[in-house]
Amino acid sequence: MYPIKRNRRLRTNEAIRSLVRETIISPNDFLAPLFIVEGKGIKEEIASMPNYYRFSLDLLEAEIKLLWKLGLKSVLLFVKVPDHLKDNKGTEALNPDGLMQRAIKTVKNICPDLLVMTDVALDPYSSFGHDGIIENGKIANDPTVKVLAEMSVSHVQAGANFVAPSDMMDGRILSIRKALDHENFIDAGIMSYSAKYASAFYGPFRDALDSAPAAIKDIPKDKKTYQMDFANRNEAIRETKMDIDEGADIVMVKPGLSYLDIVRDLRNEVTVPIAVYQVSGEYAMLKAAAEKGWLDHDAVMMEQIIAIKRAGADIIASYFAKDVIKILNQ
Repeated sequence: MYPIKRNRRLRTNEAIRSLVRETIISPNDFLAPLFIVEGKGIKEEIASMPNYYRFSLDLLEAEIKLLWKLGLKSVLLFVKVPDHLKDNKGTEALNPDGLMQRAIKTVKNICPDLLVMTDVALDPYSSFGHDGIIENGKIANDPTVKVLAEMSVSHVQAGANFVAPSDMMDGRILSIRKALDHENFIDAGIMSYSAKYASAFYGPFRDALDSAPAAIKDIPKDKKTYQMDFANRNEAIRETKMDIDEGADIVMVKPGLSYLDIVRDLRNEVTVPIAVYQVSGEYAMLKAAAEKGWLDHDAVMMEQIIAIKRAGADIIASYFAKDVIKILNQ
């Protein structure tokens, strides 16, 4: 019999397509990354990330108010630390008057209701660009974790709502949770970069923070001894479940588009919120292709964002956040 059921009936026009659409994007889905630098009067474009900027603290107000007006309620803070403050132990990370601590206070003063998450890792503070302390030719796990826990407490003391450890050291979630609870910060949350891969997509981000890893004797110029092998799938489930058991409130997959199979695997395995970081390389590639006229920027951007949400993400950290919301608000 000729088909009685015709799937195209549900595609006839935009009204019916909108009515039956399975995946919906809203401003509530997004976490907006912000890059902060020392100085005054600075809003400088990142060369490898067109139309994305580093801000000095005095110019943050307009940006924060714009994000809030657009309906974006959460930010993820990163700081570009001056070279003279970098060392092997991340000493500046614990400075109560450091750039991150001042950035947290500044954002909260501008918009107290904005959710502030902070990057917790040593690479912006390291003279070697690594996420850990180097001892005896290796990235030392446990001494690094101790500093990460102290850094997390410092961020929450400054007013952060969530800390986001991005280092991939073993045991850091449990240590951070214990440190926060010991200081009675029981309501402070942890968003763990649980499945963070040693990816080639991070280049523009490292330009933004001047945090590319250096080649040192016995340590390669990469982060493969602590970030995950991108050939691995089951490892992501193991890492994520361990982080949840240690106290992670939100888990993250990073990068995004090339790892949507991992997002779906985790969505099928865990019930905590899942974040996905659409990273700088993904952003830069679309910007470059669109500049050449090879791709329709907005169409591809929206397709990518929908794909991330469709795969199972609850939260999307993306440099496209403002652009996406402007299109949704049209």
